[in-house]
Amino acid sequence: MPVPKKKVSKSRRGKRRSHHSISLPALSECPQCHEVKPPHQVCPNCGQYKGNKIIRIEEIR
Repeated sequence: MPVPKKKVSKSRRGKRRSHHSISLPALSECPQCHEVKPPHQVCPNCGQYKGNKIIRIEEIR
């Protein structure tokens, strides 16, 4: 079974892990209601996508 011959330094370990960080999700603004939504998805607030009404959102009253 292979075993490392030398200890991996903190610097080398950090360079390897440099791309493991978590990034924030991409968000865009809905052109109709100006709420923040994920890009290329139907707006959960107004139900529109690219100017077309896709789903009907029932308003809570």
